[in-house]
Amino acid sequence: MDEMHDLNDMYMFAKVIEHGGYSAASRALGIATSKLSRRVSELERRLGVHLVNRTTRSISLSDTGETFYRHCLAMVGEADAAREAIERTRSAPQGLVRVSCPVGLLVSDIGPILARFMSDNPAVRLALEATNRRVDVVEEGFDVAVRVRFPPLEDSDLAVRPLGKSRLLLVCSRWFIAQHGEPLSADDLGKLPTLSMARPGNKFTWEFQAEDGSLVEVHHVPRLATDDLATLRTAALEGVGIALLPESLIRKDLADGSLIEVLSDLKLVPGIVHAVFATRRGLIPAVRALIDALAAGFQQQGDGAS
Repeated sequence: MDEMHDLNDMYMFAKVIEHGGYSAASRALGIATSKLSRRVSELERRLGVHLVNRTTRSISLSDTGETFYRHCLAMVGEADAAREAIERTRSAPQGLVRVSCPVGLLVSDIGPILARFMSDNPAVRLALEATNRRVDVVEEGFDVAVRVRFPPLEDSDLAVRPLGKSRLLLVCSRWFIAQHGEPLSADDLGKLPTLSMARPGNKFTWEFQAEDGSLVEVHHVPRLATDDLATLRTAALEGVGIALLPESLIRKDLADGSLIEVLSDLKLVPGIVHAVFATRRGLIPAVRALIDALAAGFQQQGDGAS
């Protein structure tokens, strides 16, 4: 049995009864009267029951038809409600949006942007996963994943919207310098306690570009290796070691002197903060509005991608 065929015929049957006959239903639906009559007759044949009493002037329902019609009305009502729900989500930002974002970026930049977005869009709900792992947007059902990657960005079947840049700075506390001295060259870094993001295979290398354009590699063995930027920041503030941290995460610490930048002549290519999502086509307004809000938020903070 073709269930979709049955559903279509049930819909047509309900409309014929609702409009009081085949002619009126034909005008309302834009379907030929002969086709409506044929489809209702085919529905009766498949069900093995008599639904409609027909005369030359009118139609009426059999007892079985009355019961069946009530169920068809419920089906039509649910179908109309489903269509209206889709129309509402396509017309204004509302509904649930699933988002993934790295923890450090959430604390420094994304969190305030999301709070403002929700304040501006009270009909939108967010399910936010704060994680440093690389989520599978499609398989795990995320609408948007925020990532930081260094250029060039890898090819992907996902749609990508650049949001801004993430500058990394070498920093430490004044207490650390008092204890260990300030590093004056890249060679000094490998001899001092360091803090680092965890790396596959425990191979810890920082790559910088010197002022003359040459590549400088610093191999080091960190006292602390973790995938949590907030923990690295705390350790740096406590004077445990020198850390390479996103500028956005430590703006206040730099401003009040809790952390100071060292070896500022060593530069890193900034990471690109970007939103990835399954496709640009058919984005519901809530997802599109969220992506636009993220881009605008980074622009206002001065981190906008150029």
